[in-house]
Amino acid sequence: MQDVDFEFFTELVSAPEIINPIPQKKWSILKIKNKFKDFTTYPKNPLNKKMVIWGIYEQDEKELIGLCGLLTNDDNQSEIAYRLRKKYWKIGYGTEVTKHMIYYCFNTLKLNILTADVNIENTASVKILTKFFKPIKEFYNAHDKCTDRRYLLHKNDWKNLNQIK
Repeated sequence: MQDVDFEFFTELVSAPEIINPIPQKKWSILKIKNKFKDFTTYPKNPLNKKMVIWGIYEQDEKELIGLCGLLTNDDNQSEIAYRLRKKYWKIGYGTEVTKHMIYYCFNTLKLNILTADVNIENTASVKILTKFFKPIKEFYNAHDKCTDRRYLLHKNDWKNLNQIK
């Protein structure tokens, strides 16, 4: 992401229709600025940071349409995350981003296990994650005050799915 992405980044972290299903509290403008600065400083190796966020763009376009990231969950496992601006919902981008994040994590970063957590009421993300991952547990997320479901995918199972060539 670059400075020109700040307006769309602000939408992605503050628009109620985007943050409520996650759920995430609305950030102050100071926190948005600080997070944007942090998220535009990328380490050489994403595994050296607890949270790395990248911008999502349509091929050959410059407008930020979403965010994806690699996080470390409370079990110290790598976790993928994503969100899209509302006008890009329901047209397949969530599935494509998920597939490519899995591919990147297994083939470039050489991870063997990948997770994803989702608020069980976020039905769109539940539908996407169920295509690739297996649910392994549900738990109360005290920070976000919701029930989350954790999904898990082993690299060997991904190879068997043969999702991306």
